[in-house]
Amino acid sequence: MGRELRGIVREFVSIIIISFLLAMVLRAFVIEGREIPSGSMIPTLQIGDKVLLNKFIYHFKKPVRGDIVVFTPPEELGQEGPFIKRVIGLPGETVEVRDGKVFINGVALKEPYLAEPPMYDYGPVVVPEGCLFVMGDNRNSSFDSHRWNAWLREDHLMGKAFMIYWPPSRIMLLPRGVSAE
Repeated sequence: MGRELRGIVREFVSIIIISFLLAMVLRAFVIEGREIPSGSMIPTLQIGDKVLLNKFIYHFKKPVRGDIVVFTPPEELGQEGPFIKRVIGLPGETVEVRDGKVFINGVALKEPYLAEPPMYDYGPVVVPEGCLFVMGDNRNSSFDSHRWNAWLREDHLMGKAFMIYWPPSRIMLLPRGVSAE
């Protein structure tokens, strides 16, 4: 019985170690949980929501309009990160905010996720190559590209938020939700 018990214990310990190592690799390179610290993405994300972040995706494809991204902020801001915002403008596009709407290359975006339209005008500006224009869904209370006087470089992206996993009442996949009118 002693030899059998040692085999069971050894197998159990091996399973625990392998599980721990696998979890560490997944967290480091593939998926990570993040808590929402501010109201800049309300109503899509509430303060205290926890989201899953796909850290792997932008190694294989470029961000697209509507992606909710987590990133380290531009150095010029002197801010600690990470931030979370929605991708609005892509490299080479002209972004303008006027009359309560965001325009990309002169075409207004449909943004059904906004609680209220922006109450300011901005631009037009052209997004430089290798950079993104990002905005919070809470347009009137978000510290984002329209206020930074700096660009979010694509190499600052940590990943794409794709799911709310906490609290249980808000578990859902995050829709992209941005299209032209």
